[in-house]
Amino acid sequence: MRSRLPRTACLLRLVALCILLSNTAAYFGLTGREPLVFLPGPFSNEPPTGKAHLKQCEQMTLTRRQKRLCRREPGLAETLRESVRLSLLECRYQFRNERWNCSLDGRGSLLKRAFKETAFLLAVSSAALTHALAKACSSGRMERCTCDDSPGIQHREAWQWGVCGDNLKYSTKFLKKFLGQKKVSKDLRAQIDAHNINVGIRAVKSGLKTTCKCHGVSGSCAVRTCWKQLSPFHDTGRLLKYRYDTAVRVLSVTNEATGETELAGPRRHGQSLRTTDLVFLEDSPSFCRPSRYSPGTGGRSCAKDTSCQSLCCGRGYNTAMRLTSLSCHCQVRWCCHVECQTCVREEEVYTCKNS
Repeated sequence: MRSRLPRTACLLRLVALCILLSNTAAYFGLTGREPLVFLPGPFSNEPPTGKAHLKQCEQMTLTRRQKRLCRREPGLAETLRESVRLSLLECRYQFRNERWNCSLDGRGSLLKRAFKETAFLLAVSSAALTHALAKACSSGRMERCTCDDSPGIQHREAWQWGVCGDNLKYSTKFLKKFLGQKKVSKDLRAQIDAHNINVGIRAVKSGLKTTCKCHGVSGSCAVRTCWKQLSPFHDTGRLLKYRYDTAVRVLSVTNEATGETELAGPRRHGQSLRTTDLVFLEDSPSFCRPSRYSPGTGGRSCAKDTSCQSLCCGRGYNTAMRLTSLSCHCQVRWCCHVECQTCVREEEVYTCKNS
């Protein structure tokens, strides 16, 4: 009988939108069992009113304790939904020219394996949730948190925090409470999943910047107005794509000093495995042809001079002509008005052959 993953790993993979290896129903969204029938748009700046959020909490596959937290925090349900939107859009963008293009087809089978793609899905999902929580705090969409007010910078008395900063400190603290984190077990797969989830969280933290404006006579900067601000999530996605491209294959070793099992990979440039490395266990399939992991690359659009050869896996590509409309012959009219004509252009389109 296959052993269950520890509760911490299951909760981490649940909220990071990852499918569970047990028979428990998976969380909706990017890595859920059920299809994504809708893509929620960015939510409003106002938290849900009345009992609307209670219904949203009940519709989600959460543990009993997590549902209690969700019901107490009116903005949490929409924040979870927003994290789905962020992770899906960013994943599709980063892999738009790859053989695996973050297709939701076959993701259930994919997430049962320890591929590089699995590592990325875990990381981008946890990063999106961390980012969405911090943004929800600073925008007032969650009632139990507000702006970040802990600069941690010398001469704090000279700083006036006049702009609402993204509250990453509360975000990570709440995330640990929501996940109920405990010590990760000796199970190798559980360690790998937890490691990749933390890589996503660290990627968000690395993009936290302090932005300041000076105030004073003749620009003396006697007082500075400062706030903490997260980088756009696209920057986080780009960093995680780099981590994917440089991911490390690992195995489990025993620490002779502590007797505990640890992840280890080949030493690169004299360095051991880093906490920022995405890690995997198995080589990925080619994703060229339809399989239980992806629909393949047949019919995918490609660029003739740059991506067709790789994307089409040597099968060649079809060429077709299509008409596209675009604005042309634009002129500026007085005042502040631009008039354009509509031109029709014929262009070649290239798609990968199925066989």
